[in-house]
Amino acid sequence: MSVIQVKGNVTYPITIDPSVWIFDDRKFPFENNQPVHSDVSAETQEHTLDPERVIREGRISPPTLKSEKRYEKERLMNGSFAMKLGAVLANAEPKESAVLCVFISESERTEVPLEKAMDATAHFSDAGKPLQDGGPVHFYVDGNFKKPITGVTEIEVL
Repeated sequence: MSVIQVKGNVTYPITIDPSVWIFDDRKFPFENNQPVHSDVSAETQEHTLDPERVIREGRISPPTLKSEKRYEKERLMNGSFAMKLGAVLANAEPKESAVLCVFISESERTEVPLEKAMDATAHFSDAGKPLQDGGPVHFYVDGNFKKPITGVTEIEVL
């Protein structure tokens, strides 16, 4: 199954489809089972500056639309990506009384405090392809990138 139901102690039960996250601006690179955060703040700072000024000062080369599109397409086709689970769970609006998040798969239930679940990393793409083995998403909680929570079909907020 390629979608995950989010239900329980939430204002809006939702269905998430990780296959569309590739187009989400909140995604970030994820390589060798580790989030890649190198130069993310520098990239963000460059984008907040006036682009013409940055080009005039010689800090970046003037891009061409064609090369930008080709680079972005190659990055999406070959990259591995993840997102913070909290970015998605926030859409369901967990109620104030919610304290626990249960990841439910066919074979097990993994309980995680809601606060830690909101900060969990959701890995959804590897080498440009959706995760098949244990997918559609591998969840990493508490920065433990050795043992993901896999095969999740439902997330229940309690």
